Amino acid sequence: MVINEKANAQRAPWNKGKLIGQKLPLKASQVWSIRTLLAKSGNKRGLALFNLAIDSKLRGCDLVRIRRRDVAHSNRVLSRATIMQQKTQSPVTFEITEKTRNALDEWFIEADVKLDDFIFKSRLHDSPHITTRTYARIVEGWVESIGLDPSDYGTHYLRRTKASLLYKMRHNLREIQILLGHKKIESTVHYLGITVEDALESSEHLDL
Repeated sequence: MVINEKANAQRAPWNKGKLIGQKLPLKASQVWSIRTLLAKSGNKRGLALFNLAIDSKLRGCDLVRIRRRDVAHSNRVLSRATIMQQKTQSPVTFEITEKTRNALDEWFIEADVKLDDFIFKSRLHDSPHITTRTYARIVEGWVESIGLDPSDYGTHYLRRTKASLLYKMRHNLREIQILLGHKKIESTVHYLGITVEDALESSEHLDL
């Protein structure tokens, strides 16, 4: 019994150094695959939702509550928008790229979205906009459509995707912190899943 206890004490935990439950971000090629499938199928709501999720980097609870007036003035979709986050009660500003502006314009016309309307209205009478659960089911469908396992992904993978790709390009944590609306840099480090190995790899590429 004593021997077994010593062996267990010496054995490294299976999850040491790993981020348990961390969902994967999409790769750039996977983003384009989903976007292409949505465009080809004529799913204007899906394309607008997907593109806005990637650009905004918002939590699902904030994304589903966006109104047209939050991202557009009159008939023009803005290139930048600011949303008050429910979780932190602090504002965050995000870019709206041309492809997303075009997708939103087409969706506004098809669904006759008025200025004060929620962009993604619910088809159920007891909810004015799609719920986070509905959003999660939509996300699962996107992931499965390109052959990925939905258990490896979640709604947060869309929030993390653009931030992760940007971090790999620029390695600027403060930049990502601002874009995600985090109050603490530690939250950004954890959110991106940055490990000691990642830091060392970045350092190795800097030859002074």
